[in-house]
Amino acid sequence: MGRHAIKTPPQHATWEAFLQIWQEADRHEVFESAWNWDHFYPLTPPYEGDTFEGWTMLAALAQATNRIRIGCMVNGMHHRHPAVTANMIATLDHISGGRFEFGIGAGWNEMETTAYGLDLGTLNQRSDRLEEGLEVIISLLSNELTNHDGTYFSLTDARCEPKCVQAPYAPVIVGGKGRKRTLRTAARLADQWDMTFPETPAAWSELNDVLLAHCADVGRDPTEITRSIHLGFTNDSDFAALTDEAAGFFDAGVDVIVWSWREELDVRTVEPLAAALANS
Repeated sequence: MGRHAIKTPPQHATWEAFLQIWQEADRHEVFESAWNWDHFYPLTPPYEGDTFEGWTMLAALAQATNRIRIGCMVNGMHHRHPAVTANMIATLDHISGGRFEFGIGAGWNEMETTAYGLDLGTLNQRSDRLEEGLEVIISLLSNELTNHDGTYFSLTDARCEPKCVQAPYAPVIVGGKGRKRTLRTAARLADQWDMTFPETPAAWSELNDVLLAHCADVGRDPTEITRSIHLGFTNDSDFAALTDEAAGFFDAGVDVIVWSWREELDVRTVEPLAAALANS
């Protein structure tokens, strides 16, 4: 049986709306986790309007929920120094009582990156920075001291205390579709690989085969890596049809489906969606 999560993009809604939805999702055991994202502008045209910052939301939502696992799907490596990110991971894991999951990607949004004066870089640079930064984060969460002299980051006798509640550290989810680099980084370092909105199970299977090949190259057991995808829904979706769509992906080998809201949030949608998924 497949597993399910829910995602509330933190745009175009009030804090109270997000709070209500996460608390309602926490009541339904069919949702194993809840997610937001790490963007500073809305991702729907005209790309203007309210957008809450994902990490600070998670600290409050961790206190407002009891069971559901929480995370940001996914964070941009270029948004924060990995040493800062590592400390945030450990802190959120303690606040949530060991329910935090760390999603990370290479970054892609040129609009907000340019506006904020951040260094996104070329595709190769993003991939290099993702892998190097993730190595730094894992070292900080695993070791008493981290020394690193790399292309993008330099650390000297760096500490990150306390460590995570979870051992060896909060699960790492690498998100992306890059065949040469992102999937290889997932094969090397991730506990989970996430692909957003595949068109068909066959399209997902093709990328999963690439991941399997990278696992073979780096000597990683592919069964150690959870596979998740995003599927979208709205308040008016035919939930029975959605469960039929999900079944095809589960049959193909997907482990978790992250159900991502695609329009205005309405807490009244959570219960019928949960019921349909629980009965599928």
